[in-house]
Amino acid sequence: MKIAVMGAGAVGCFFGALLAKAGHEVMLIGRPAHVEAIRAGGLLLEWTGRSERVVLGASTDPAELTGAELVLVCVKSGATEEAGARMAPYLAPEAMIVSLQNGVGNAQRLTRMLERPVFPAAVYVAVDMAGAGHVRHHGRGELVIGSAPRVEELAMLLGEAGIPTTVSDEVEVALWSKLVLNCAYNALSAIARQPYGQLLEAEGVPALIRSVLRECMAVAAANGVYLPEELADEILALGRTMPGQFSSTAQDLIRGRATEIDYLNGYIVQAGAEHGIAAPVNQALTTIVKLLERGA
Repeated sequence: MKIAVMGAGAVGCFFGALLAKAGHEVMLIGRPAHVEAIRAGGLLLEWTGRSERVVLGASTDPAELTGAELVLVCVKSGATEEAGARMAPYLAPEAMIVSLQNGVGNAQRLTRMLERPVFPAAVYVAVDMAGAGHVRHHGRGELVIGSAPRVEELAMLLGEAGIPTTVSDEVEVALWSKLVLNCAYNALSAIARQPYGQLLEAEGVPALIRSVLRECMAVAAANGVYLPEELADEILALGRTMPGQFSSTAQDLIRGRATEIDYLNGYIVQAGAEHGIAAPVNQALTTIVKLLERGA
């Protein structure tokens, strides 16, 4: 199958590499520095204790989407509309489109823009870009995709490439759970510039994360999404399984790039205000990250 990845950052490069290793024709659409490095020597994939070079296509031009049967959208939430507009002229009528993005509502935004179905997916993977054309895996790598026509076919294709994929009628719960997970760790990792393991060893951090999660779960419930009470314990335990992982927000700040904080903790603040629910801890984290972002 010809597969295109719109937004070849860490997530897009990792899943694109696995699909290319499974024999698919993969084209990454990304930033010039990554594209040049991948064209020169392939994508360097560091995972399961080893490194290997994966040969695949790379371009900065969205016209390379032409003819793709599967398109994975991996851009940041703030770039969703721009990516949709750049993709639209080149999408094949029969192409399956999957949103592998942080936050909630991105698939719906793309569906409205493109006037065609876009599958929402919750992504559970710890990865970062260690350099131009060099993706590094720290843990996990599974997806939860919403039920839709042809989605079982898609899940099988992904599973055969080593990407465990669950089809679920409760994908919105999965997306909110992932949003809550990001709210727990992303801002704190960025502010402290520390990976999850170091954060959880610091005095007061687990209690602070629980405060973040209480606000998130109250806002989720107000939006009709009821998350399990044990989610807080699961999220704290999950951070300990990826002790070396820096959040994507931390990675953005370190590189001097705009973050997705408005679509993570900031989204909780906004969605809470619409229901009369205050989220002061999420508000504080959002404000501090934006101050650091401005300083960078």
